[in-house]
Amino acid sequence: MNMHLATIAIMAVNILISLKGFNDVTFFDRYKFAIGAIKAGQRDRMVTSGFLHVDISHLFMNMFTLYFFASVVINWFGWEKFIIIYFVSLVAGSILALFFHKDEPFYSAVGASGAVTGILYAAILLQPDMRLGIMFIPIPIPAYILGLAYMLYSIYGMKKRLGNIGHTAHFGGAIGGYATTLLFKPDLIITDTLMVILLAIPIIILFVLEKLGKI
Repeated sequence: MNMHLATIAIMAVNILISLKGFNDVTFFDRYKFAIGAIKAGQRDRMVTSGFLHVDISHLFMNMFTLYFFASVVINWFGWEKFIIIYFVSLVAGSILALFFHKDEPFYSAVGASGAVTGILYAAILLQPDMRLGIMFIPIPIPAYILGLAYMLYSIYGMKKRLGNIGHTAHFGGAIGGYATTLLFKPDLIITDTLMVILLAIPIIILFVLEKLGKI
């Protein structure tokens, strides 16, 4: 699979900033998503945290996911709209995390998950018949199933507070990617109604659980 320069650039920035964070605790602490610091005025963290990662495996999983789905979005929309979807999703992820954790001054998180989930959702909306081969599974799996599984795992991660990872940001990113894709290509609501509804389900589940106090 040939990668577009825009994808390479996004990956390079993630890798360089993450590597800096791995080796510089002060840098990591200054630019991670931290509720207390953001509410005190350091709003740049809502963007910079999206380029930091906990460790190599966390970085790899996000970049691996981006590698598979970025080209679909670029092929449909061009690199400019790909960049817009990426950053809208990143910021939407931070906004939702701020909403969910606004009363937790010591809550912090890092990762490109919000932005990547937005790209994943955009790609699935644009090409719902896409199939992916996964290690140890001999049959290619429809991408929308993997996307839904990724989101449901995020709900589990939020409930269990797994790792210093922005699970809440996954949903904000999904909403950002979902909404921006439909804004750029509103006819999907008519041509792929079932997929539009299906991908909305995890987002609805999240807000229902939040209203019920389950998260």
